[in-house]
Amino acid sequence: MTVDALTDVDGLRVGHATRAGDGRLTGTTVVLAPEGGAVAAVDVRGGGPGTKETDALDPRNVVQKVEAVVLTGGSAYGLDAASGVMAWLEEQGRGVRVGPDPGHVVPVVPAACVFDLGRGGDFRARPDAATGRAAVEAAAASTQGAAVHEGCVGAGTGAVAGQLKGGVGTASAVLDSGVTVAALVVVNAAGSVLDPDTGVLYGELFQGRVRYPEEHVHEAARRRLAEVASKNAPPPLNTTLAVVATDADLTKAQAQKMAGTAHDGIARAVRPVHLLHDGDTVFALSTGTRTLDSASPLALNDVLAAGADVVTRAIVRAVRAAGSVDGPGGVWPSYGELYGKR
Repeated sequence: MTVDALTDVDGLRVGHATRAGDGRLTGTTVVLAPEGGAVAAVDVRGGGPGTKETDALDPRNVVQKVEAVVLTGGSAYGLDAASGVMAWLEEQGRGVRVGPDPGHVVPVVPAACVFDLGRGGDFRARPDAATGRAAVEAAAASTQGAAVHEGCVGAGTGAVAGQLKGGVGTASAVLDSGVTVAALVVVNAAGSVLDPDTGVLYGELFQGRVRYPEEHVHEAARRRLAEVASKNAPPPLNTTLAVVATDADLTKAQAQKMAGTAHDGIARAVRPVHLLHDGDTVFALSTGTRTLDSASPLALNDVLAAGADVVTRAIVRAVRAAGSVDGPGGVWPSYGELYGKR
């Protein structure tokens, strides 16, 4: 049975560490690969990324698999969360073997951050190594195929989508071939997820399952957004992060292609996107338990198309799952507050 989440890809687990209250509104999310790692790649399109260990994912370089991927708040400060994940992995003996002793490993833990500094009121409240460790321990403690918490959790705790509250979302699809493709996103976009003329989420327009809000509801929402915009400083740096994964057996080059086409899923749901003050980054993971049709050089196409589609759906789910925030760091209404669940 699937749960419409990244964890539908066999072997992947997700853990969140959420830090809210007392000036904090931030957190970290860890995607834990099965023991032995997953083939990984990355594609960065934003002009202001904050990342760690992404060069290791270049298909030309020696690292073939990674044990975990970290998505975190705290801007570049929050990348320290990856250190806590590395420490935990080292204790488990998981990583690239670099010596004769089984414990001589170096875990490769790619990471990317979103800008959420000060959104809880305290600019210095940000994830650290302990936060990363808590997130990876939560992932390790979860069961195979567990549902993934969405909304204002983990790296999405302080996320903002335009003038709306953002967050974490996830989605999956099973192809006719039996291959599973799934995504997890952190929506913290400088661009908008909302069509200003109709109040419909851009991602839902693409999906074709649209229920337009009544005109008086939309007008009330527009007034509310104008009111809170005057209270909040414009976000200086924002980012949408994603992990797109499959159980298809991909090479690093094929995984990099999947990461690149998955950006199309962001572009369908966020406008504008990939600007100089965005850090939009997509990681791709392959657990390799299903083989693609080797007789068809285009067999990868279905995986690529599905990757973009599940990213779009995950963005919609993130925005719909988010709750409103009204605190010392700012006011961000949720989509549900403005338009209801519909």
